[in-house]
Amino acid sequence: MKKDYFLLHLSVFIAGFTGVLGRLITLDSAILVWWRMAAAAVIMWIYLRVLKWRGTDTRGVSLQRFKFRDVLQMGGVGMLLCLHWVFFYASIKASNVSIGVVCFSLVGFFTALFEPIINKHRFSAREFLFSLLTILGIYLIFHFDSRYRLGIVLGVVSSALYALFAIANQRVGKHYEAKNMLLWEMVGGLMGLTCLIPIYNMFIPVGRLYPVGMDYPYLAFMVVVCTIGLCLLQIIVLQKIPAFTVNLTYNLEPVYSIILSMFIFSEYKELNFSFCIGIALIIISVVLQTWSEIKRRQKV
Repeated sequence: MKKDYFLLHLSVFIAGFTGVLGRLITLDSAILVWWRMAAAAVIMWIYLRVLKWRGTDTRGVSLQRFKFRDVLQMGGVGMLLCLHWVFFYASIKASNVSIGVVCFSLVGFFTALFEPIINKHRFSAREFLFSLLTILGIYLIFHFDSRYRLGIVLGVVSSALYALFAIANQRVGKHYEAKNMLLWEMVGGLMGLTCLIPIYNMFIPVGRLYPVGMDYPYLAFMVVVCTIGLCLLQIIVLQKIPAFTVNLTYNLEPVYSIILSMFIFSEYKELNFSFCIGIALIIISVVLQTWSEIKRRQKV
């Protein structure tokens, strides 16, 4: 159990870099996600196919062969992840890193709403109350500043999409090995986004279609560490820890991202007493849920 929670918090620390990288890379959010998924898909394909990696899933079937239904399921989960990324980076580019990552803290709230419906189990008032702490924390941090209204709306949509992704990833991920599932998630998201970009471009011009200058090293770090490494950790963790606990723990991501953005983008100007109290509430909600889940497992 300790190892599972260590991996969970390691993945949160890595995730703290994604918001900063999204601001540093100069591409439109949809094009940025396209390159991110394309590069990740190619790297995973080389690793799994060219280097002849072998293994078996939980049913003992060769990982080199999947039915179309299996591929469709994994690709659909990847499309949810793709849409989450597009809205997440759009939120950051429409406002700042702090707004985007703090709105992401609403993932726990949306999971508490969606999971009982999707997984058909009883609604948990306790989980909902933990999520309300996060909502109060977000409110105290920014007071829903009208200057960032668009960024907040995009960030809220992003968090809702990630909650759906995490729940679907947990359901589907139980049947497949993490590395192969990640490959098909990247392929599914890439194909879906390729079809959507022409429509997206009609409403929001995407501008330049390729990276330039420092975009390349930033994108490389994002793909290798913050995509492949992070997604593999998430898939492994979601097989051991409930989706709500994972999503609520990811409320710590804003802490890491905001600290980084304070130094890189001088976003320290946003800091005030309400900010400190808000971050404290988010951390308390994570600590309470983690403690509650550990106690529950000890009784089983």
